[in-house]
Amino acid sequence: MEGAVAGFVVAVVCVLVVLRSGMRVVNQVERGVVFRLGRALPGHRQPGITFLIPFADRMRKVNVQIVTLPIPTQEGITRDNVSVKVDAVVYFRVVDPVRAAIEVQDYVFAVGQVAQSSLRSIIGKSDLDDLLSDRERLHEGLALMIDSPAAGWGVHIDRVEIKDVQLPESLKRSMSRQAEAERERRARVITADGEFQAAQQLANASRIMADTPEAMQLRLLQTVVEVAAEKNSTLVMPFPVELLRYFDRAARKLGTEVEAPNAGPATGGVPAARNETVPDRHAG
Repeated sequence: MEGAVAGFVVAVVCVLVVLRSGMRVVNQVERGVVFRLGRALPGHRQPGITFLIPFADRMRKVNVQIVTLPIPTQEGITRDNVSVKVDAVVYFRVVDPVRAAIEVQDYVFAVGQVAQSSLRSIIGKSDLDDLLSDRERLHEGLALMIDSPAAGWGVHIDRVEIKDVQLPESLKRSMSRQAEAERERRARVITADGEFQAAQQLANASRIMADTPEAMQLRLLQTVVEVAAEKNSTLVMPFPVELLRYFDRAARKLGTEVEAPNAGPATGGVPAARNETVPDRHAG
């Protein structure tokens, strides 16, 4: 009786050991791919506790988190013959764990190599201005070029971004001079436009003052008020030239009116000579 009990206990212990050897835990960020006698099963194991057939099944865990893969700096020549160095970063994740475990030996390394070759290709097809300003279109083109082969590996490319574009020092100096010249040109244009608008306003103001002489007097009074507001001990009174011209015209008009009554007939103001006949004493 005791031997039977001992045998039962041993059998139970063996069963527990076998079950324990076939039990696996899959984390939340992983998926399990089971190989039974060397052949991969169609589906993958979800997170949690899963059981394998001892000595027949082997499970490989595949991480399904987004992988951030930096692309080393790639040197290339743009379409407009400028030598540049460009580095980027790729964001991707596994969407089919079975294909990622079977179709490619190391999907991370494979994506990195495809990304490097695609980056060199996109450099040769783009101009320097596109690399510096139109990066969104280049990001989309890079993602499409990398995603095309990666889709067969069960990998989806979420995003590709160019981090930095390194330019030669001589080109940097040339671009700096170009930017400085452009800023100077804009400053001169703005200054000239301001002078033109100021000249137009001054011309309009001069025409208004010419048509309305009282406007000059109002402007003079306004200037006096502005000067007096400074609390200066000396008050400068500007004397407008138009006022002098007004006095000059008034003096000329007054002189003309005074000379007019004193002027004679048509002989130019000289009295006409009297023509009297003197009687002849020796006559008849």
